[in-house]
Amino acid sequence: MAEPLVLKDHSGESQVYFERIVQGFGFLLLLTLLLVARMFYLQIVQHDVYSTLSDQNRIQVQSLSPVRGLIYDRNGELIADNIPSQRVTITKELVDDLDETITALDKLIGISPSQIESFKRRLARRQRPYESVPILFRLTEEENAKVSVNKNAMPGVEVEAKLVRHYPMAELMAHAVGSVRRINEDDAKRINAIDYSGTDHIGKIGIEKYYENELLGKVGYRRVETDARGQIMGAPLDQTDPVPGNDLVLHVDTGLQQAASDALGDRRGTVVAIDPRSGGILALVSKPSYDPNLFVTGIDFKTYASLRDSIDVPLFNRATQSQYQPGSTIKPFIGLTGLVTGMAKADFAIEDPGWFKLPNNQRLYRDWNWKKTGSGGHGLVNLDKAIYRSCNVYFYQLATKLGVDRIHEHLTLFGFGINTAIDLPEARSGLLPSREWKLGTRNEPWYPGDTVNIGIGQGDILVTPLQLASAVAILANRGRVVVPRMLLAGVEPALPYRQRLADVELVPDHVWDLIIGAMEKVVHRNEGYGENGTAWAYIGRDIKYRMAGKSGTAQVVGIAQGEEYDEELLNERQKEHAWFVAFAPVDDPVIALAVLLENGGGGSRFASPIARDVLDYYLLNERYRVAANQAVRTFNE
Repeated sequence: MAEPLVLKDHSGESQVYFERIVQGFGFLLLLTLLLVARMFYLQIVQHDVYSTLSDQNRIQVQSLSPVRGLIYDRNGELIADNIPSQRVTITKELVDDLDETITALDKLIGISPSQIESFKRRLARRQRPYESVPILFRLTEEENAKVSVNKNAMPGVEVEAKLVRHYPMAELMAHAVGSVRRINEDDAKRINAIDYSGTDHIGKIGIEKYYENELLGKVGYRRVETDARGQIMGAPLDQTDPVPGNDLVLHVDTGLQQAASDALGDRRGTVVAIDPRSGGILALVSKPSYDPNLFVTGIDFKTYASLRDSIDVPLFNRATQSQYQPGSTIKPFIGLTGLVTGMAKADFAIEDPGWFKLPNNQRLYRDWNWKKTGSGGHGLVNLDKAIYRSCNVYFYQLATKLGVDRIHEHLTLFGFGINTAIDLPEARSGLLPSREWKLGTRNEPWYPGDTVNIGIGQGDILVTPLQLASAVAILANRGRVVVPRMLLAGVEPALPYRQRLADVELVPDHVWDLIIGAMEKVVHRNEGYGENGTAWAYIGRDIKYRMAGKSGTAQVVGIAQGEEYDEELLNERQKEHAWFVAFAPVDDPVIALAVLLENGGGGSRFASPIARDVLDYYLLNERYRVAANQAVRTFNE
């Protein structure tokens, strides 16, 4: 029997086909809507995000270093400058293999392990991607040529020109101005990274450190478009220019600084000169010195070790950081204390046998001219003679009468034991001992012998040359206090706290006259007195102005009872330190100074000629007198 014939259901097939088309269209529509929605989300909702990401791929922000402020002396001499210097930098993002690139540079121009280590530390501290980091500074012309020729084979390596600090006076001004040095890890922890994003250096010591915020300036920025290899394409998109640092003018006089350095010669020591009218520091010399330019872009280990380990410690600022016994330079201040308190009288005299004993004590406190034979002493001595002949026995007795409490109270008025310097961050306070100090630091009572030693500037009392020069300036001013400072003109920051000294008041004129007159006799011939002051033979014979001065010696090694001081038996570094302090002209002082000659022997013989050379240069040179008066007017304004 035959199968029945089945006809196609065209209507049903059409319905199925239509439904499938509708479903397919719906699916496509859904996909299209999803795509449109995604595009809307990316293009509209997330526009700023992806626009920024895109810009970061092609637009880089570069720091623009500000020009560090210049530093001038009072006469307009440039003492801290900026000069161009070539350096090799690496941009990490443009380098395929950083270690291979460093190795290639090492083979090309030589890079030490310490330089590589420093580079990697700087790389870790950088603030932005595509920021170049220096690996080698101060390129020579030959090194520059080698890197430039091979630069195409080392993507990411560039030679950049950068302004770096330069000190044209080198060793002469090292301790007066200080220096900038490269930012290290300790610096990076305390500074604002944004402020220093355009520089690798920071003021580390001296004026450069104290006025860092004023000298630094403000960093600038520019946005540039780069290609896939990081190369800049076209002009900057926009730019914020850096703000240069402020220039400073110091009281320091370069000519006087050179004169003081020449007077010291190759000997170890320091000279600090101050204008008593303003407190401005005219000269601050510490020798031996060093070249601060060596530290600007990084000093090699061998050179640094030679400076650090030198027995002469050239890196140490003797003017502000070294502390010495003042020796007999303290005697005018002790004498003034005696007159003010009534413990001394101008017409009172003692008989000086060459030694002094405390009651019920067998120890001899000897005069400087005492001999083992028992000879020595100065005969009949009043306060005037005790100063110009530097009689120890008189001041042993006077200090004993005054007692440590009066001495401490009155010497504090002149800044002993206090750091009053405004803008010398390394300055130390010295030590003016007291009962409380000794009990607190040594758990010992104060003994009468301690007071005896202070009377001639020995024992525990310590001063810096800067402190002593400041005290002499107050003495020159007859009690008017001036604060030692370096800055003459410029943007001055908020001053740090310093213990302020009040003017030394209620001192009668005749007291100042006696003390200053006795200091004048130290230098000038004393007609009618029978003997001259301790410095007359060395500097007073042909002097053309009136100077008040005082010599002093500070012991380095002790001398046993019954033995004389004999320089011939001591090696060079065991000899006494030599002091000389002075101010001039006596009637209208324009300069006060302190000279310290390490292991120089007697103060008058060796230190006073240095003081005379410095004062001659300043007082007998009309150009510098005019400049000094102008500087004082500028300061007062």
